[in-house]
Amino acid sequence: MGSYERPEPLRLGSKAPNFKAETTAGPIDFHEWAAGGWVVLFSHPEDYTPVCTTELGAFAKLEPEFAKRGVKLIGLSANTIESHGGWIKDINEISGSELRFPIIGDKQRQVALMYDMIDQQDATNVDEKGQAFTIRSVFIIDPKHTIRTILSYPASTGRNTAEVLRIVDSLQTGDKHRVTTPINWVPGDDVIVHPTIKSPEAEKLFPKMQVVKPYLRFTPLPKDQTSAHV
Repeated sequence: MGSYERPEPLRLGSKAPNFKAETTAGPIDFHEWAAGGWVVLFSHPEDYTPVCTTELGAFAKLEPEFAKRGVKLIGLSANTIESHGGWIKDINEISGSELRFPIIGDKQRQVALMYDMIDQQDATNVDEKGQAFTIRSVFIIDPKHTIRTILSYPASTGRNTAEVLRIVDSLQTGDKHRVTTPINWVPGDDVIVHPTIKSPEAEKLFPKMQVVKPYLRFTPLPKDQTSAHV
């Protein structure tokens, strides 16, 4: 890692740091580019690598579903945007997708360090100079630039794009309806009434509420009332 200094750690509820960067879609100011919408920012270790190629193809295929929910995708790796350009052709060929979202060229690790995406575990996940590449980080950021979810995967393990979309649905649906989502929830399943909503307001808001325990109250929420109904 050399003389790299790590910034204060980002946590859920932190404001997503702004940055300016070169991308495959041109230079951006991150907050301006987000334009008050939801963003999924995700890093991958390196261009022209096998796991990353499958991931980018999967995100490209699922991008229309994110777009329907008002979510922008943006990738990052510790390579130049020139390298990204040739690699995107391979991704499209292999996956049968058409990758449209921008990919940040972060050769100097500026954004990776700001968002603490650097690998300290895998001694093989380094460039030709021995500088650590990025891990597979995911940041789900809301329209107020607040970090709502942070996921970190090792370089050896590909992510699950359906899970990232499910988290978006959970967050957007929860914000709208004042509910939380239980284990393995998918849109259309019952949800949990938020603990901060007390009686009698809870009964008025959720007339079909089922009280299992005072702290566990389920209520139906049809899929057409969730963010997945787009």
